[in-house]
Amino acid sequence: MPAFALEPEQQAWCAELRTLSAERLRSLAEKGEPGRVNRPLLAALAELGLLERLFTSGALDLCLMRESLAHGCTEAETALALQGLGTYPLVQSGTRAQQDRWLPEVTAGRAVAAFALSEPGAGSDAGALSLNAVPHQGGWRLTGEKCWISNAPEADFYTVFARTTQGAGARGVTAFLVPADRPGLTGAPLDMLSPHPIGALTFTDVPVGPEDVLGDPDRGFRVAMNTLNLFRPSVGAFAVGMAQAALDATIAHTAQRAAFGGLLKDLQSVAHQVAEMATRTEAARLLVYAAAAAYDAGDPGIAKHSAMAKLLATETAQYVVDQAVQLHGARALQRGHLLEHLYREVRAPRIYEGATEVQRTIIAKELYT
Repeated sequence: MPAFALEPEQQAWCAELRTLSAERLRSLAEKGEPGRVNRPLLAALAELGLLERLFTSGALDLCLMRESLAHGCTEAETALALQGLGTYPLVQSGTRAQQDRWLPEVTAGRAVAAFALSEPGAGSDAGALSLNAVPHQGGWRLTGEKCWISNAPEADFYTVFARTTQGAGARGVTAFLVPADRPGLTGAPLDMLSPHPIGALTFTDVPVGPEDVLGDPDRGFRVAMNTLNLFRPSVGAFAVGMAQAALDATIAHTAQRAAFGGLLKDLQSVAHQVAEMATRTEAARLLVYAAAAAYDAGDPGIAKHSAMAKLLATETAQYVVDQAVQLHGARALQRGHLLEHLYREVRAPRIYEGATEVQRTIIAKELYT
């Protein structure tokens, strides 16, 4: 048996998720407003048990969920993933009081989470962040900005990374759990290419205390990296799901589209292109599964595996979707077409949670260590 072949139960579960995504969740997504949190969609994900499973399963299960949902409804996939990204620091590093307050609300689909790391001047170089945490009466006051934060400004709580020790780079960052109703915390939506909600946050003397710290003071960068090491392979899984959807649409289209006295699939140039798309998609899928398996096994090289999976899968998905658009022609550029939607969705994963260039830097660093 191949090293990363799925068990029959896993295959059946993925098929069930693809069906649910296409037949139930997509209709809820279509009723939502682009750029806004879709709370009915979150409620449906909770009802299906997927939000709870986010935090009780391993990395491979997370990848299978994201890939399967993305195949039928990228909005459902993204809503699930953002809940996981914003909440996982609480799961791995939160106190019992923090977990008791927020985890039941998240898994029930009632509370929206957000992961607030990026800033206007600190995106890929997360160690350079400058949101300042000034000591105040046994706690801190947060002052500064966050930008390009998914689910902002509509989230109910934020995992916020702030600088508690100046001049210490990544070693002087602390992770805080900050409820959205804290005084001094405001936000605004950003009009982005992707349809999911993204916003900017402004912190003006926002009070936080020791009870809001996730993990230990000045050790928040590790909280962020542990979260990203888990979620980077699953970003790759999201990309693979989109690539597979584009590939499936292309196979169906070229098998029935008449051109030059025959079908498109009978043109060698077309058939070879589709073969290349399929091969790259499968290669990306296997690398994603391998990275997830390495994470679940506690492999010490997880940073490299995660970076490789995200790098290859997101670049592959961009290629496959672009080729799918080319083979469909002008119809693929019409608003509402599956490929028009995927073309807008597929670009962002090459940037967020560490851009392609950052993944190459991580891989190179690990190779020479």
